[in-house]
Amino acid sequence: MKKIQSCCLAFFAWIMMAGLLGCAAPSIYSVNMSYDAAKASVPTYLKPDQKALQAIIAVAEFTDLRQVDDTVVIGRVIEKDGMKVLVLPKQNRPTQAAAQGVRQYLRKAGYNVSGIADPWNLNEATIPRIPNSKILIGGAIEDMDIVCRRAFPTNTYTTKIKLTICVADMNGKRILHKASVVATTSLEHMIFTEDRMGEQAGYALGDAIEKLFEKHEVAQAIRQALVQ
Repeated sequence: MKKIQSCCLAFFAWIMMAGLLGCAAPSIYSVNMSYDAAKASVPTYLKPDQKALQAIIAVAEFTDLRQVDDTVVIGRVIEKDGMKVLVLPKQNRPTQAAAQGVRQYLRKAGYNVSGIADPWNLNEATIPRIPNSKILIGGAIEDMDIVCRRAFPTNTYTTKIKLTICVADMNGKRILHKASVVATTSLEHMIFTEDRMGEQAGYALGDAIEKLFEKHEVAQAIRQALVQ
């Protein structure tokens, strides 16, 4: 009988220890952030005419201009005990995700878009020449904060992102237009997952990209440059 009781106590102790270890916060979180333009609603005034379809748009990888100590860090999780755990990108860098999102959106709009080019610092003097491309769209991440505050009964996910893009004429070596937007998302959910954090970040990124190209001045700069 005593042997059975000892086994039971050992079993319950193991269960309790496993539970404690399972609840322990990890030292770091990682998320994927991406934007799928498949369901984007492209305004009519942005869509290319027949002449614009003959030209190629180049998209450069974005630059990271956030005023932070470490640009590898893209957010944080605030645990129930107040401890802050850093969030890092799992695969693609946010600068790559932003450029890829812009490329997808322009392709959805109907433009002929090349692959992702090397980062451009958005200075007019350093506009690169990319073979067969007429205009270059580059950008910068000015601000980005991906946060999940864990609590009971729900976890709060918030994301803020500020993007800037430049439309440049590569042949004329001049910037045609520059625009910036801020996008935010917020969600309360009972379950915490890294995938949900990445999903919310992707929504904010997509919202920022769509807002940028919904600006009439951006659409006009693109269309005019391609038909010249």
